[in-house]
Amino acid sequence: RLEEFLKKEVDLELSTLPDFEERVIDVSEVEQLMNSINAIPAPCAPVINPQVPNAATGTSLRVCWSLFSDDTVECYQLCYKPVSNEGHSDEQAEHTLKVKETYCTITDLLPNTQYEFWVSALNASGISPPSERAVYVTAPSPPTIKNKKIRSCENAALVCWESTDINPVDSYTVEL
Repeated sequence: RLEEFLKKEVDLELSTLPDFEERVIDVSEVEQLMNSINAIPAPCAPVINPQVPNAATGTSLRVCWSLFSDDTVECYQLCYKPVSNEGHSDEQAEHTLKVKETYCTITDLLPNTQYEFWVSALNASGISPPSERAVYVTAPSPPTIKNKKIRSCENAALVCWESTDINPVDSYTVEL
C-alpha cells in the first residue's frame, strides 16, 4: 500500500494564505531593554576639595577630590587655569590632565599664583558634569636678602629683603 500511495500525485494547496509570512515582529523594545541591562550610567559630578595646608610649593600644587556615589569610574579629567584679572590669552590657557586616582600633583606652576581647578569623572557611558571650581594658590618664592643693607649692633640686627612675587605676601618668618 505504501508503494501505491507514493506513486499518486498529491495536491498540497492550502485554501487560505498563511498570515505568519507577512507579519513583522518589532523587537526594538526588547533590544533597548537588553542594552540597558548591560549599560552602566555616566558618573555623577565629583566634589573638589578645598586646598589644605602644606599642599603647595612655589611651583606645585596637590589637588584632591571625592566621588560621593557608587558610580563606576575609569578615570578623571582634571582641568585648571591661572586666575588672572588681566585678559592675557596665554595666561588663561586651560590645561587638562587624565588621572586614575582622586588626587594629582601639578608641577611647573608659577610661585604665589592662584589657579582655578575643576574635575569630571569618565566611564564607558560618558563624562560627568564638572565639579564646582576651586581656587588653589602656590607658595610664594623665597625673598632675596639684601646683603649690603644688613646692619647690626650688640643687641639688634637689621635685615632687609625683597620679594619677586607679583601678588602680595601675607607675612614672612625670619629664622636665626
